[in-house]
Amino acid sequence: MSPSRDFPTTPTARLVGHGGPVHALTFSAGTGQYLLTGSQDRSIRLYNPFTSKLIQTYSAHGYEVLDLAVSEDNGRFASVGGDKTVFLWDVATAQTIRRFTGHVGRVNAVAFGGEGDGVAVSGSYDGTVKVWDCKSRSDRPIMSFSEAKDSVSSVWVNGHVIYAASVDGRVRVYDLANACVDVDVLGASVTSVMPTKANDAYLVSTLDSTVRLVDRPSGKCLQTFKDEHFKNENYRIRSTLAMADSMAISGSEDGMVLVWDVLSGKVLHKLSHTRERGALGEVGKKNIVSAVAWNQLRKMWASAGGNGEVVVWGGHDG
Repeated sequence: MSPSRDFPTTPTARLVGHGGPVHALTFSAGTGQYLLTGSQDRSIRLYNPFTSKLIQTYSAHGYEVLDLAVSEDNGRFASVGGDKTVFLWDVATAQTIRRFTGHVGRVNAVAFGGEGDGVAVSGSYDGTVKVWDCKSRSDRPIMSFSEAKDSVSSVWVNGHVIYAASVDGRVRVYDLANACVDVDVLGASVTSVMPTKANDAYLVSTLDSTVRLVDRPSGKCLQTFKDEHFKNENYRIRSTLAMADSMAISGSEDGMVLVWDVLSGKVLHKLSHTRERGALGEVGKKNIVSAVAWNQLRKMWASAGGNGEVVVWGGHDG
């Protein structure tokens, strides 16, 4: 069977309950049996994506939640947003363990890194990337990078490498082991970055309605993903690699989700996140599909909507 046919395209659950647009979502680590969501309504929710059951609600943010990261042992997660703070949570008790302050603008992105997920990396509207020690009691960042000339929209950690995407149209790759930084110029504002598993390329979303695969060593564009039905000009939209990095998925500003073949750049699927067919094609906050998350083990994925709903696609329990 072709990979395109293997890709799940049937909505199996709709997770409701958020009182505003959902900006962030991530599956739990390992088996990926839970889904964590963060919203403009300032709440974080933990769902069972198979039963649609709400497991837990996490409340501490005073402003919208913009990004989430789960530790490898699923015992902790980090959340960021309009509070200018990095929140570190204990999953079981639903309490915050640490709160890292130091950014002077909203925090757009967060990722775990280091041995045992011992550090958290955050990217902010203030143009800085900060690295926080989750194991020490210090509230000061252990590293801070300020090369970006505009808001840092997305961060990703892969080994000793930090990827940071910025609205200034650049992706900066910080190689901590070799104490160097590579800067790739994309031109349009960058809203999302995600490296391949091999760490030899990365997927980026930009505000010219384009998703690209970029070669990490050379900075050259390996593949471009576009479509007449793909709109991303005004809002932060996150894309993701899927199916063992063979496909790229991205939401759109008009209620759609598109799936491309990485090798050919061809569109494989155009799917509707919104239930209201009449709303498709209209650009507005309620129709933005701002984030997607892929679960490789269970071959399922999820999309987050400005309508406050999260759609789960495919997969099976067990």
